[in-house]
Amino acid sequence: MFINADCKFQDQGGIYIGDDVFIGHNVVLATLDHEIDPDKRGIIPAPIHIGNKVWIGAGAIITKGVTIGDGSIVAAGAVVNKDVPERVIVGGVPSKIIKSI
Repeated sequence: MFINADCKFQDQGGIYIGDDVFIGHNVVLATLDHEIDPDKRGIIPAPIHIGNKVWIGAGAIITKGVTIGDGSIVAAGAVVNKDVPERVIVGGVPSKIIKSI
């Protein structure tokens, strides 16, 4: 595993990182969110699971409850708020599948 500089891992919901993972600089892994309704405002935790041989580009943000499948790539600057299948490239805000690999 390789984790570059200035990453921020907010891990109260749990973070699971597989083998041979590359994480670029300034990546954020955020396992908490908040209720939308102000009368119910509270913290909602959910784990992030990163599979084996995943590459997460610089400045990407991975939100609570997301699983990134084995062998996938998250493009630099992407905001990942939904699960990523195995062996795809995702990018954008919010991220979407760009290509299968």
